[in-house]
Amino acid sequence: MNEIKNNTIKFLLDLQDYPLEAVYGTAYVFLDKAYLFLDSRLAKKIEVSLKGKKKLTKKQLEDLKGEFLNELLNYTLRVNLAKYNRKIREYIVGQALFSALGEEKIAKENEMRYKDDPLGIAIPWEEKYGKKNSD
Repeated sequence: MNEIKNNTIKFLLDLQDYPLEAVYGTAYVFLDKAYLFLDSRLAKKIEVSLKGKKKLTKKQLEDLKGEFLNELLNYTLRVNLAKYNRKIREYIVGQALFSALGEEKIAKENEMRYKDDPLGIAIPWEEKYGKKNSD
């Protein structure tokens, strides 16, 4: 369904084909190109209205719709990849945080070893062997 009038093109999107997040992302990209109106009165469908910010011909409005649909495919792919890669991203971030925590723990252990001084290296000579008698 294409409806063109008053410098506006209207068309329906099926939410079974496109995730809502992708529709919002695409709409955001088009904020500088056109005025956007999203209407969800119909179940599982969204009516998109793109109104030119300046006077556009019928061909320009149809091209604008084509650009919108191409960007929508781009965002749909991004949303799907993010969904499929979620577990591996969580694993990578978890490993990075665990590694950072491990380095901090090792640094604290090294600091404690230095303070413990099991060989008595950090004890001043006078404390260890007493003062030198000068006659």
